[in-house]
Amino acid sequence: MAAKILANLIVMGGGILARAFAQAYRQALANASKNGVAQETIQNTIRRANKVMTEQEARQILGVTEETPWEEIVKRYDNLFESNAKSGSFYLQSKVHRAKERLEAVQQQKGQDSPT
Repeated sequence: MAAKILANLIVMGGGILARAFAQAYRQALANASKNGVAQETIQNTIRRANKVMTEQEARQILGVTEETPWEEIVKRYDNLFESNAKSGSFYLQSKVHRAKERLEAVQQQKGQDSPT
């Protein structure tokens, strides 16, 4: 009999805690939206997602300078991409790939800017 009462108290207490947690969470969301915190967080997330890699960052990732010929950049890219493929680091692979893409865009711009 005592075990049944104890089990009922635990179940009821758990239900009360769950409802209190849900209510506190809803209140926290309401407070955040009143203060503009939620909107600011969303805006910061969007800004970070749209961040474009700079030429400087791309050169650092590939370990090249502005004077490095394109063939050497491609060799560095291939080497870094393959070594990260073997170690299983998809994040580093994607960074190396984005760096090469950025430098390709810079290379194309320089080709278009030069007089023909």
